[in-house]
Amino acid sequence: MAIKTSIKAATSMKSMTDVEVARRVLNLEAEGLHALAESLDGNFGQAVQLLAGAKGRIIVSGMGKSGHIARKIAATFASTGAPAQFVHPGEASHGDLGMIARDDAALLMSNSGETAELKDLIAYTKRFSIPTIGISSRAGSALLEAADVSLLLPATPEACPMGLAPTTSTTMTLALGDALAVALMERKGFSPDQYQVLHPGGSLGQSLIRVEDIMNTGDALPLVPEDTPMSEVLLVMTAKGFGCAGVFDQNGFVRGVITDGDLRRNMKPELFEMRADQVMTANPKTIRRNALAAEALGMMNANAITFLFVMENEMPVGILHLQDCLRAGVA
Repeated sequence: MAIKTSIKAATSMKSMTDVEVARRVLNLEAEGLHALAESLDGNFGQAVQLLAGAKGRIIVSGMGKSGHIARKIAATFASTGAPAQFVHPGEASHGDLGMIARDDAALLMSNSGETAELKDLIAYTKRFSIPTIGISSRAGSALLEAADVSLLLPATPEACPMGLAPTTSTTMTLALGDALAVALMERKGFSPDQYQVLHPGGSLGQSLIRVEDIMNTGDALPLVPEDTPMSEVLLVMTAKGFGCAGVFDQNGFVRGVITDGDLRRNMKPELFEMRADQVMTANPKTIRRNALAAEALGMMNANAITFLFVMENEMPVGILHLQDCLRAGVA
């Protein structure tokens, strides 16, 4: 009867357009995710607690399509501050069980809960008292019976018209893995700084670069006392190469800046006899050292300037130029 129903469903699909098929698939999978959200209970919290208590890594495993999902979930855990590793259940039986340590925790997934290739892995976790979470859509399955914490997927139809290809079930498993990773991340208080350490490449890492990571410091700073003759200020501006000079008072606080624009506005014979504080633009734009470089770039663009002095307790600790941001890939 089930086969006849599947054949009938497949036949009816032939009369649907590609877009209609796509919508049917997405709606079925969305319904599966909604059912999954509604089905979560105290076992989910226990699973997060188990993962949070692991001193080692999170070992994620599954066979076939579940294995592909497991790889992605392991990568998500690792990128959000929870060291994780995918172990292929077939290879585990031929030596890769050695990748699993007693301080680890295991997250095993199988839609049927009866995947033969997981048998040796389950036995290994039991032998060495490695805490295990099982994900399956079949209550009472071997996997869920053996697991310390069981996460049961709700009974929902696969999006495949024959009900054979894992579709809705793999979508729910992937989403459940994401939910575990995010809940664990929030429980641990995983911060943007930690995220940037794990994502130094690409736009994600670049968007989290801080000013102090790319600013110029020490002797590179173009700073002059407020009573410095402009003839000397010009030498500093030329030598440091930022096209500017910061003007500080007797307490070391930056009170103004001198830029190429200030020089043009004061271009007259007596310019070289003037003092720095007579030419400077007062109250310059500055930035905190722990601010995101993207924030600094936004300030420069908004104010049509090419640099910012970096301040800490009103004292200059660095200078950030527009080119520093561009070289770091901040945009």
